[in-house]
Amino acid sequence: MKRHYVIIRAGILAVVMAVGLAGSARAVDSQPADVVKTEAVEPGMSAWQAVVLGVVEGLTEYLPVSSTGHLILAQHFMGLNAEAADGEAAKDAADAYAICIQIGAILAVLGLYMGRVKQMGRGLLGRDREGKRLARNIVLGFIPAAVIGLLLNDLIKEYLFGGDRWGMWPIVAAWFVGGAAILWIGWAHKEKFPPEGNEIERLTAKAALIIGFIQCIAMWPGVSRSLVTIVGGVLVGLSLPAAVEFSFLLGVVTLGAATCYDGLKHGGAMLELYGPTSLIVGMLAALISAVIAVKWMVAYLNRHGLSIFGYYRVALAIVVTVLLLMKVL
Repeated sequence: MKRHYVIIRAGILAVVMAVGLAGSARAVDSQPADVVKTEAVEPGMSAWQAVVLGVVEGLTEYLPVSSTGHLILAQHFMGLNAEAADGEAAKDAADAYAICIQIGAILAVLGLYMGRVKQMGRGLLGRDREGKRLARNIVLGFIPAAVIGLLLNDLIKEYLFGGDRWGMWPIVAAWFVGGAAILWIGWAHKEKFPPEGNEIERLTAKAALIIGFIQCIAMWPGVSRSLVTIVGGVLVGLSLPAAVEFSFLLGVVTLGAATCYDGLKHGGAMLELYGPTSLIVGMLAALISAVIAVKWMVAYLNRHGLSIFGYYRVALAIVVTVLLLMKVL
């Protein structure tokens, strides 16, 4: 009965997410042009669009459901992908916006884990041995993504980011496969990861590097960076709470680097198309929603496993597949 309840809840959430975004898009399309115009934060994006994208980013960045996939889906429903289709610069601006509002989610984790951040700061100053080891492991975990990301960035965006070649299908496939993997792991371990494992202080340099290479799988949008790093952490011997904590801290560096890269490369086009106010609104929405999501996820995983996210991903993949076949997307 408990498993059936989880399946039903995850399925309903997936349907609400997909259909709700579609309904919101139709609602704004039905409004008079002058009404939409008065709601605009900046040319190219309305206030509600900035808020929706920020909330989607914040809620999904650290949950194992893929923020990138959800943001691309939201952009499709709100017509921002159509605007991006007007030119390569517009598409780069849309992608850069989705990445740069991650700043809000980054600030959320920095605030919630300030104790660890201070510990690493003391470690870099030679005052905390465990803090120095943690900082080293975060850097080692980041290096593979930095190298591989720079090498494959253009190819990934061209083929996998909801473009004209394959559309949303690579993302849908990643949602389904990732969800199936979560469910398989849950069933193999009696519906949740085993609670036994090492604390974050016991993580070795080799294990951190392994997590870093596993993180590169998430360059395929729809996979979820948090999912693969949490699973990677457990596979190298961390307890589930320690794996979640390391995933969040590693995300600060990885997401921060991605934000800086895209901001420097496409920031001008992004600000020209959307304006600075929409960026600020999106980041604030991401900050608030990320705090809520992270606190909820940590509390939830202390009592449950990851199965609900697996059911959600599979349900969302099925719903989006139907919408694609119906030409709604």
